[in-house]
This record gives sequence, C-alpha cells and structure tokens, in this order.
Amino acid sequence: MPVFRIVIAAVLMVVAALAGAAPALAQARPGAAPGEYDFYVLALSWSPSFCEANAERTSRSMQCAGDRPFSFVVHGLWPQFHRGYPEYCQVPPPRLEGRTINAMLDIMPAPGLVRHQWAKHGTCSGARSPTAFFERVRQARAKVRIPAEFESIAEAKTVTPDEVEEAFVRANPGLTREMIAVQCDNRRLREVRICIGRDMNFTACEEIDRRACRRDRLVMPPVRPGRS
Repeated sequence: MPVFRIVIAAVLMVVAALAGAAPALAQARPGAAPGEYDFYVLALSWSPSFCEANAERTSRSMQCAGDRPFSFVVHGLWPQFHRGYPEYCQVPPPRLEGRTINAMLDIMPAPGLVRHQWAKHGTCSGARSPTAFFERVRQARAKVRIPAEFESIAEAKTVTPDEVEEAFVRANPGLTREMIAVQCDNRRLREVRICIGRDMNFTACEEIDRRACRRDRLVMPPVRPGRS
C-alpha cells in the first residue's frame, strides 16, 4: 500500500475513535406521546444577556424595554428523556387563552415565549390543560431559590461557570453539581438549567450536565434600572 494511503487510513482511524469518544448530541423526538418523559429541565435565562444579544430585535419588548427590570426569568420547563427530548407532541397544539398567557408574564415576560413553550414543550408534558402545565412551570420555578449575589447586579459581573453552579447549590438544599448546568455564548452567561424529576424534586441529569458551558470566564450584564 502506498505511504500516503497508509497515512490517510491512520488519520481516519483516529478521527473515528475521537468521534466515538465524543458525547452524542441530544436528539429531538417530534411527535412523541404526551406524558412520556423521564424528568424536566427548568431553564432560567439571565434576561440582561438575552436583551444585550438581541438588542435590535427586543428594543421595544416588555422584557427588555418595559417598566420592570428582569434578572433570571423562566425560559421554559422542558420534558426530557435520559437521552434526547420530546417536542411538538400535539400539532396543532390545544388553544392557549390570552388570560393564561397574561398570568405568566411576571416570570416569562414575553407572550411569544409563553406560546412557543406551550406548543413545543407543554404539549409533551401530559398536563390535562395549558393552565395545568403552566401551574407546573410556576411550581418548578418556586422550588429554585436564586442566590443572593445574583438578585441585584448593577454593573457587569465576571463569573466562572463553576462559581454560578456552586452558588445555586449553596442556595438550594438537595441540589448538587450533577443536577445543574450553565449555558453560555461566546462571552456571556445565558442560562442556568436545573433538572427536576416528575416528583418535583431535584434529580441528576448526565446528558444536560455534559453539555454545560466550558468557558473559563463569563460576563453577566447588569440588570437595567426600573422605571418609577
């Protein structure tokens, strides 16, 4: 066999080995049966990062330009499998009434977000109605205490993913590092994801933890001042 073919074969073997060692990406399962999942992920978005990253699109939104300043907000409560996750389990989704949307805006400050989360994730929860699903969202959010150091940030704060995880673990009895994952973009902390069992207790989630942010340091943009 010519030398260059031997080299190429060796390279391909190394690539294949590395691919096998890399963690598999979570796979969506559209149209799964409602109610079939293993646990939830409560996704808490750092609102100032979202607003900064989407400044042009959100310049007039309730979340980013309204009277109330937002810090951590609920991105969603997502049914998950231990590998992969269900989505869009009923198409079209059952109707979402305006009063249900309005009732969630204190913790999910965008009507479009509420509608999207119901269609993509709520329909997979097995909840008997949209109202029942969003009651579950509120229950999950009430279970998590935001660490005191993140409740009021008046200027940009530099953190590490480990510091954020540790702060949440300290503030929430029963939560461990295997039950939480920090998400980021190129420089900002974007989200904290906490795994919660069907019984509404914190639970370990290897796949979620494996896909956590690996950057050394992150910026948390400040919470904008409220309007009096």
